[in-house]
Amino acid sequence: MAAEEGARSPTRMLAEGHLRVATGGGAPADGGIAVRHLPHHHASKKEGAGGKNELGNLEDGDYVPSQELNNNLVNGNSKVPATLDEYKRLLVPVIEEYFSTGDVELAASELRSLGSDQFHSYFVKKLVSMAMDRHDKEKEMASVLLSAMYADLLSSSKMSEGFMMLFESAEDLAVDIPDAIDVLAVFVARAIVDEILPPVFIIRARALLPEFSKGIEVLQVAEKSYLSAPHHAELVERKWGGSTRFTVEEAKMRIQDILKEYVESGDTDEAFRCIRELGLPFFLHEVVKRALTLSMDNLSSQPLILKLLKESAAGCLISSNQMSKGFCRLAESIDDLSLDIPSAKTLFDKLVLTATSEGWLDASFTTCSAPSEDMQNASGEKIKHFKEESGHIIQEYFLSDDVPELIISLRELSAPEYNPIFLKKLITLAMDRKNREKEMVSVLLSSLSLELFSTDDIMKGFIMLLQSAEDTALDIVDAPSELALFLARAVIDEVLIPLNLDEISCRLRPNSSGSQTVQMARALLSARHSGERILRCWGGGTGWAVEDAKDKIAKLLEEYNTGGDLKEACQCIRDLGMPFFNHEVVKKALVMAMEKQNEARILALLQECFGEGLITINQMTKGFARVKEGLDDLILDIPNAQEKFGAYVDLATKRGWLLPSLA
Repeated sequence: MAAEEGARSPTRMLAEGHLRVATGGGAPADGGIAVRHLPHHHASKKEGAGGKNELGNLEDGDYVPSQELNNNLVNGNSKVPATLDEYKRLLVPVIEEYFSTGDVELAASELRSLGSDQFHSYFVKKLVSMAMDRHDKEKEMASVLLSAMYADLLSSSKMSEGFMMLFESAEDLAVDIPDAIDVLAVFVARAIVDEILPPVFIIRARALLPEFSKGIEVLQVAEKSYLSAPHHAELVERKWGGSTRFTVEEAKMRIQDILKEYVESGDTDEAFRCIRELGLPFFLHEVVKRALTLSMDNLSSQPLILKLLKESAAGCLISSNQMSKGFCRLAESIDDLSLDIPSAKTLFDKLVLTATSEGWLDASFTTCSAPSEDMQNASGEKIKHFKEESGHIIQEYFLSDDVPELIISLRELSAPEYNPIFLKKLITLAMDRKNREKEMVSVLLSSLSLELFSTDDIMKGFIMLLQSAEDTALDIVDAPSELALFLARAVIDEVLIPLNLDEISCRLRPNSSGSQTVQMARALLSARHSGERILRCWGGGTGWAVEDAKDKIAKLLEEYNTGGDLKEACQCIRDLGMPFFNHEVVKKALVMAMEKQNEARILALLQECFGEGLITINQMTKGFARVKEGLDDLILDIPNAQEKFGAYVDLATKRGWLLPSLA
């Protein structure tokens, strides 16, 4: 394939760093909410694998009996494959044997024996492509194996490269496997649910694949059919009959119960027995994380917890990798934990010191988890400076109402990693001001979501706000209701989608003020005429219900198109008094231009509105973006909608109507 021939394919671009991926075995880099799949140990008794017995055109190497590999290992002749072809030849029997035995640990051991880490992306491709042509049993086994090997053996970058190779091969796979697109989409969705690919991987992969390729189809199916569905994690995990023993949440609750019973009884042997009975050797990092959290929350239990972890490491019940991963996961969430346990950071540092000094935590952990004092000070100074500058920028915006100027100032700070902090400060300052500033902030969020902030940035900002909601309420009495309105307004303005509220809620403590605020936002959105009420909550609207406004926009465009006056049409748009809703004007105008013969007249109206400043570049871009999102449906009624939209984008780009993000 192209990547193997040295061509500058998406996979090669990913390997060279053009496609950023998360590294390490922790949580997703973008902060998205995902659920790690719990590997199952299938019976070691050999049983016939389903599907085809021959690899056919799908595979790249000839079948080699697994005995050859076994002989090499037994005789000590196993050498690191020097070439990719040699690696392929040795890899096939490893996968075949795994499909036959279901032995995860044996497969991991054999892959480790092969060495050749540089070829691990090919292992991902080979495993998935072989499973795609077999029964659901093998598909489930392949997903389990990828999850089990992730971080311990397969790096995040190799995992991403492997899936990119699959996307590039999707055309060929579809020749041999009729439902290849859907099957591969399930593998992608499953990888995201299992936290072995970050959710943002879909966006980044889409940017590197040809627009009308099969790989793009795979991403669309994964996103729309699986990852956007209600209860998508459970749906995806059970697609091939997996997760029949525990769901992730059930496993977490069992672990929590085991630890609580252990603290009460002090019976180490019984705790070990219960942990073994879970049958989840690759999920024991959850035991470590929860045990450490319990020891910090209940200091009297700390001696027992340390004894449990130390003896579980000595007895090889919890591997060194799982132990380190548990500590790493807690280190990543220590800031959130500090909200409940103020001394969490100090306590955690002491636990790390104890574990490393006693030898049951790898000593190298301290270097990766504890940055030097100089680095901490430098980071603290940078955040402090960013907050100060952000405050000045926000105050200036409240005075000038100049969105483009704010965006320029924010860009000049060159600190996109602090976007959530900016959002938190922006809304916090607005909550203590009048409705005018609150409306300005909601309008600004809509613009920032188009040009600067990712959905993840916005979600993280709201999470930070909600986590500190109780403290905010000490200064701003109605902070929870104000925050709920900001959240609901973000959904109405399409800055967030309703599913994001579920993801945000998962990051908050149950029954906390933040969780209750999210519930309040949901209630606002589910109320009758919610769109109208929320749009007008701070006086942003002028009395029109959303549907009424849409109807008036459609009528004024129809009237203008049948021979109306350009200036009169502009005045009608101005009279609506909903500048933050002008993206609807753009959307309806573009659709009308596609449907009607005299599209030049409609485009002239958009030019006039833009020239007068009636429709801002942000609203124009949002309108175009909404049409782009609905092109699949439009094509059903307007067959050449794609071509026409492309021409409109070219025209708009030349005339400077659009932000670079769309142009």
